[in-house]
Amino acid sequence: MSHEARFQAAAAAIRSARSMIVTAGAGMGVDSGLPDFRGDQGFWQAYPMYARLGINFVSAANPANFEGDPAFGWGFYGHRTNLYRDTEPHRGFFMLQEWAERFNQDSFVVTSNVDGHFQKAGYSEDQLLEVHGSIHHLQCLAPCCNTIWDNDETIPVDFTTMRSLHVPQCRHCSQPARPNILMFGDYSWLAQRTRGQEMRLDRFLEQHRNRPQVIIEMGAGTAIPTIRYLSEQIGQRAGATVIRINPREAHISGGHISLPCGALEGMEGIEACL
Repeated sequence: MSHEARFQAAAAAIRSARSMIVTAGAGMGVDSGLPDFRGDQGFWQAYPMYARLGINFVSAANPANFEGDPAFGWGFYGHRTNLYRDTEPHRGFFMLQEWAERFNQDSFVVTSNVDGHFQKAGYSEDQLLEVHGSIHHLQCLAPCCNTIWDNDETIPVDFTTMRSLHVPQCRHCSQPARPNILMFGDYSWLAQRTRGQEMRLDRFLEQHRNRPQVIIEMGAGTAIPTIRYLSEQIGQRAGATVIRINPREAHISGGHISLPCGALEGMEGIEACL
């Protein structure tokens, strides 16, 4: 199938759907200027200071850093907090909302990203599932309780040492706090906020069972395949069509649609056919 035919097929699937589910991985943020952590080299290109220290993404995104040296743990997550706050979502986020409105579709977002950019683009909290949590919410490191609260901290970072100049504290026990994000080898993540979101997704799926539905997946790779698996699982439902947009790993079977390009380029190509 030609590139143009793929865009036409994707546009037809969107036009005929009664509801839309957006599933997004890290590649969704690349067009906003956010770094792609694809492989150690990709991570070190974004964070050369960690290359000098010999630390890869798995090692940096690890709760052990907070337990052993909270200022170092917050160096990585403090920088990301500031980066996500300072970066604006690209126009593709808004195109998705416009499509749902244009074709009178209920919509829901499932993302592995922790940047909060769907909320920043105007999506409401009740139409989102953040499967790995959010950098904009905090919890106790221990944890001493099950409380999750908003991250309204100012977290300056010394880039030469990748250490935070401020360590957020738990509001209840005054010990170090951490982001409410599922990290690698993580046994203390508080999942109740995400579980509530999962329940809302289940209700959404039940409400739209056996009706034409489009799943638009963007930037979800195979290294951490959570989002891809979910897209394919929903895609098995009667009346569901998956549109997978990915520049390197667009393959999908089962009569679904693959677009081998970046997220924004894919959405612009579809928009031209709508």
